[in-house]
Amino acid sequence: MNQKYKPPVSVILPTYNRANTLNKSILSVLNQTYEDFELIIVDDGSSDNTKEVIEHFEDNRIRYVKHEKNKGAASAMNTGIRKSKGFLISIQNSDDIWLPEKLESEISGFDSSNTMLGVVYSGLYQIKGNKKMYVPSSSVKKKEGSLNHELLLGNFVNGLSLIRKACFEKVGLYDEELVGLEDWEMYIRISEYYDFKFIDKPLIIAHLSPDSLSVKPSIFINATQMIITKHFKKFDKNKKALAINYGYLGSWSCLDGKLKEGRDYFRNAINLKPFILSFYFAFFASLFGKKVFKFFLNLKKLERI
Repeated sequence: MNQKYKPPVSVILPTYNRANTLNKSILSVLNQTYEDFELIIVDDGSSDNTKEVIEHFEDNRIRYVKHEKNKGAASAMNTGIRKSKGFLISIQNSDDIWLPEKLESEISGFDSSNTMLGVVYSGLYQIKGNKKMYVPSSSVKKKEGSLNHELLLGNFVNGLSLIRKACFEKVGLYDEELVGLEDWEMYIRISEYYDFKFIDKPLIIAHLSPDSLSVKPSIFINATQMIITKHFKKFDKNKKALAINYGYLGSWSCLDGKLKEGRDYFRNAINLKPFILSFYFAFFASLFGKKVFKFFLNLKKLERI
């Protein structure tokens, strides 16, 4: 790619020891119907054959950057953003697949006259074992416009959205203290100043592998606690959001075998919003152990996937 040329879109692909899935992920970006982009692959200190996989591709849109040591996903994304040339940014995961029209559809969602529109995102299919789920679910009633209130209730905007670079210049980069849920915390900040637009069709296939951070309760618990602390003034003004997140924390604590801590979170949730019955059911189910609680959770869909 001509070093002086600035493509409209910069795709940032952070990766760490995912050589076995990286090839398909890169191909799904290179095969987009919209072709005017750069792909910045940030190798976050991998010890496998990641570099060899990348060198296999002969495409001048690819730029390769390597961290000498593993710094975490947020740091890798920030490295890519700092080196990006485009005015639109999209993150790609090293184990996810974009459908060919993903970028084209999201770019068409941007209206250049609407400077308040900061994020365009699409639906995705989340694959977990033999289960396939469409995200965001139908339970999310408001999916676009000003989402400052809705995003405090939990994240339903996928982390692979198309984001105006001006958003990062306004609110800052990803929080490198977080291990997990970096995208949710970023969207909370962006939603204070910018609107969101939703394209209601699945343009991404996301596979949740056993080593994915998003299936580890402890990662979710620590990140959520940090986010609530960081944005407590916002949560404190929205008692429902705080209660619901305490409910999530209670569920994940119970799944992590910390049943007493889980019940403490459910008590906090009940104190804030005593008329949400699912908190009482969750508390009661936790009294019978982790297996019973997990069965209850599968029925009630209380956990955040």
